[in-house]
Amino acid sequence: MATVEECRAALEKLVEQFDEISAEDRAKHVVERRLACRISDLGVTFYGRIHRNGLDPFKEVAPEDGRPAEVKLTISSEDLISLVNGELDMGRALLGGRVKIDASLGDLLRLRKLL
Repeated sequence: MATVEECRAALEKLVEQFDEISAEDRAKHVVERRLACRISDLGVTFYGRIHRNGLDPFKEVAPEDGRPAEVKLTISSEDLISLVNGELDMGRALLGGRVKIDASLGDLLRLRKLL
């Protein structure tokens, strides 16, 4: 099991990786959405926002805060780190039940283009 700090660092790396996506691709596939990333084994939720100009840094949110999010991701700490480091394929993780995404079909299709 990874620590909250390691998960925070992985999410910071994800923000940096998102910045590497071309402005053209972001313009085609990104609409503004609030994101919630729940780390299942740590009981921690991080909140962020994706928009055409980038991905805002994630902030830790208390579970009882209940902030609304259009895209909700549930993942274990180890799988988050593996995913961000390119060691875990998102498609396989979804099919294998290691990652759970709660979002509209349109949002899933847009995000698939970016991952």
